[in-house]
Amino acid sequence: MQDYQDYGWVQSQTPAHLYLLPTLLKVLGPRQDRRILDLGCGSGFLAKKLLDLGFDVYGADASTTGISLASQTHPGRFFVINSSIHALPRELQGRTFDTVIATEVIEHLYDPAGFIRFCHAILPLGGELILSTPYHGYLKNLALALAGAMDNHFTALWPGGHIKFWSRKTLAALVDAEGFTVTRFMGSGRLPFLWKSMFLASTRNSPSTLGDHP
Repeated sequence: MQDYQDYGWVQSQTPAHLYLLPTLLKVLGPRQDRRILDLGCGSGFLAKKLLDLGFDVYGADASTTGISLASQTHPGRFFVINSSIHALPRELQGRTFDTVIATEVIEHLYDPAGFIRFCHAILPLGGELILSTPYHGYLKNLALALAGAMDNHFTALWPGGHIKFWSRKTLAALVDAEGFTVTRFMGSGRLPFLWKSMFLASTRNSPSTLGDHP
């Protein structure tokens, strides 16, 4: 039986990285005087690109195969996280982070609000949370329906696949309810309002309900 916490990575890059990376760089901006945690980093492809550009980045993921791939070229930067508990890997505890990024993660989670609360606890007041997830909106959903592509897009046949489908409105409502203020939205890949994914940036605006991490 497959362990659905382990994506089973065999190579570092996926087709999604081709459109996610340019948008992520735009959302992050050029400022490099901050420490970033890539939470749910998978194979570490995006984090490694940021490291190569001079950003101070660490990554954590439940996938042992992903962390093994990431650590081949950037040892000491990537660690396995136990996704069943709200705790950073031992190696990252005691470190402070200015920004948390989670790309194409939240659509896989049964408890997305719990995940956002965990990010909230990691960050200081004013800290930045950047999320990406597949985009859903009226025009895109209509185009999928007219093209007869709904079954393929919302496939139930992908083991460990997407279980939540987010719009800009619902994702903004989630982070707002958990103590963040939305600061930026950007579509990623394809034409406007038919985007493949979307990025939402926000800042922590309230005390943590989980207790801040040291």
